[in-house]
Amino acid sequence: MFRTALRNVLAHKARLLMTVLAVMLGVAFVSGTLVFTDTFGSAYKNKSAKSFDHVSVAIKTVGGSRDDGQEGKQPPRLTHSLLAEAKGLPGAESVLGSVSGFTALADKDGKLVGGEWGTTGSNYYPGKDGKDPRYDFTDGAAPKSAGHIALDSRTADRTGYKVGDTVRYSTDGPVKKAKVSGIFDTDDGSVVAGGSLVVLDNATALKTLGKSEYDEIDVKAAAGTSETALKSAVDKILPKDTEAETGTSLKAEQDRMIEQNTSSMSQVLLIFAGIALFVGIFIIANTFTMLVAQRTKELALMRAVGASRRQVTRSVLIEAFIVGLIAAVAGFALGIGVAVGLESLMNAGGASLPDGPLVIGPATVVTALLIGVVVTMLAAWLPGRRAAKIPPVAAMNSVHASPTVRGLVVRNTIGSLIVALGVVMLFMEDNYVMAGGAGVVLVGVIVLTPLLSRPFIAAAGPLLKPFGVTGKLARLNSVRNPRRTASTASALMIGLTLITAMTVVAVSMGSAINKMATDSLKGDYAVSMANFQPLTPKVHDKLAKLPEVEASSALRTTSGEVDGSYSRITGVDPESFHKLVGLDFTSGSMAGLKGNSALVDKELADDQGLKTGDTIPVEFDDDKTVRLKVGGVYESNEMISGLFTPTAVVDPHLSKIQDQQVLLKVKGGTSGKAEDAIVSALGDNPAIKIQDKDDISNEVGGAINMMLNMLYGLLAMAILVAVLGVINTLAMSVFERKHEIGMLRAIGLDRAKIKQMVRLESVVISLFGAVLGVGLGLFLGWVAGDSISGTVTTYTMEVPVGRIAVFLGIAAVVGVLAAVWPARSAARLNPLQAIKAE
Repeated sequence: MFRTALRNVLAHKARLLMTVLAVMLGVAFVSGTLVFTDTFGSAYKNKSAKSFDHVSVAIKTVGGSRDDGQEGKQPPRLTHSLLAEAKGLPGAESVLGSVSGFTALADKDGKLVGGEWGTTGSNYYPGKDGKDPRYDFTDGAAPKSAGHIALDSRTADRTGYKVGDTVRYSTDGPVKKAKVSGIFDTDDGSVVAGGSLVVLDNATALKTLGKSEYDEIDVKAAAGTSETALKSAVDKILPKDTEAETGTSLKAEQDRMIEQNTSSMSQVLLIFAGIALFVGIFIIANTFTMLVAQRTKELALMRAVGASRRQVTRSVLIEAFIVGLIAAVAGFALGIGVAVGLESLMNAGGASLPDGPLVIGPATVVTALLIGVVVTMLAAWLPGRRAAKIPPVAAMNSVHASPTVRGLVVRNTIGSLIVALGVVMLFMEDNYVMAGGAGVVLVGVIVLTPLLSRPFIAAAGPLLKPFGVTGKLARLNSVRNPRRTASTASALMIGLTLITAMTVVAVSMGSAINKMATDSLKGDYAVSMANFQPLTPKVHDKLAKLPEVEASSALRTTSGEVDGSYSRITGVDPESFHKLVGLDFTSGSMAGLKGNSALVDKELADDQGLKTGDTIPVEFDDDKTVRLKVGGVYESNEMISGLFTPTAVVDPHLSKIQDQQVLLKVKGGTSGKAEDAIVSALGDNPAIKIQDKDDISNEVGGAINMMLNMLYGLLAMAILVAVLGVINTLAMSVFERKHEIGMLRAIGLDRAKIKQMVRLESVVISLFGAVLGVGLGLFLGWVAGDSISGTVTTYTMEVPVGRIAVFLGIAAVVGVLAAVWPARSAARLNPLQAIKAE
């Protein structure tokens, strides 16, 4: 049986090519993902390990550093005196105090370097040898005064800055100028990931970053002293609310975090690889169904000479094993290329991944081979089992058993029940159950696809009528084998279902955010730090004095308890707030915001049973309580929520006056002139972001579109596999219909018409899958949107007609392209030889 299976594989090389490609692409995606994440994780671990070379024991505040503007609530803990005390411990060779914080660096065009979240400033803390082990200088020297800074080499290369150049940077508002004293290499994770690092001398860093203490104190053990012994010594000098950890422990924790992050990335990529493999299953099953059907007489003869059903099934499975193994090996080799391509793609996008050798683990090799072989054998098992069940005499007489009415009824009943179960799950409250329901509905529709194919293709009849006899033949060929047509269309349907559903949700969410911004913001501009950290009050003072500014208000955010319930509390200018923000009041109005009063959102009001006119106790973070009168109750949304009260009420409870945001209304509305005036007033500050309503909407919408485009790219693999399925089906169909095509040629149908017939058949099958996918995607998008609308009040489903038209157009193009090779093969058949073919 093994020799028979091997002979069949070698005898049908061309027919099995598409199956090999389908499995190969799926395996390539899986193995490429595993190789990429292993390589990235290993390189990142190696880079991170070096950053702990100078750390034997680290002293940290419990819960991390206090970078929240609330240092005044309790005395500093990681102080110079603690650092000096640590230096005097027995077994301590050196001690280093570190601080870091947001530091925006402007490039030569005045733009922010390193992105909104990756621009960091740190201190240079020289040891006994005058060097800081965190930085390896390649040019120049470390900064020694407020007028100098040092830059990491990646940022220097990106910006073109050299030693001696003057640069502009900012932390919380005012722009500072300094000369580049040196350029260094670093293993800092944010820099490796594409951020920038500005290093200041220790005194300047503490002052500029607004620190009253160090974020961390690192102690290195002297020769002969263990980490454990040093930690025991450090524990004896720890102030309250601080803790000590060994360097080994910190490294292990960082490794765990890296593994967790790379694992999350791997899981996302593997989901799409799984989709590609799932689509491939249809193609493999289709291929083996057709191959087995073509060898019906051969298999029947084997049964007649003594082969058992089990041996016939085993023969097909051995054949599948050989094909799967070949595809898996080829897919694994291609997967290594996919991993290298992913790394290059992410680096091109600015991710700047750490360098390191390609990591190909034994587990990755085994996984790739197992997936390729097991998926192929599973997909081939059912066709092999069906072939074994055909009676030898019936098969030898070419009496092909078509599906019975009972079989179709059973299939359609099962499919309907699966769809019904999925629909019930879709309307459950749990998100995981809903996601499972979407998968169940998809499976149910796949089972029902043969039933759905006939009415669709019948509906396509009028569109095929202008093509005359070729159109009629294409329609009849498409419904000749509903299961095969359905299986081919299902492969395309899966990808388009997911693409359509995600597009509907993304477009609708973008519109909801845009409506939210339009309805909530009456002002023209919102000014904030690029990383959303607090602004210095000087920013509002400068902007309020501009002649272009009609109204302005700083938003000073803190938190507290309102009658025992936690709430965000925002201080605003009561005189200008009504001109800058639009609130949807259920009771009261903006006029109620005066003196010791507050506007509260409906959620808080309902939770506490509050109404306009009530007086409520508000306990601030400084543990002081103020009684405020409810001036109004409004509907909250994702942009505006919590309690609003005059800044005069909030200020006494802040240890440091800082603004979260500044809202502006300018004369004549938004304009280039007004924006230039604001930028100029702030000294062309790279740390400060100035946005109008469109900018706010585009920021959220841009993130949504970026994610959507990434998902499109990942799902393209599934679509590509589906295209191979269409090609495969048409090629097998042409082979099966040699005799028929020969007769058509003999009675006068020329080559061009034969090609047209096959192309039309391909387009019909592709459009059937596309329409089914788009329809199901719209339904799933509606269900997902219904769930989202419960939390995003401005969400309404929008059907992106233009994009859906593009999807359908792509499906038609797919049909035309997929038919090129099968149509050419059909047209080249010799009529006389085809008529003689059995």
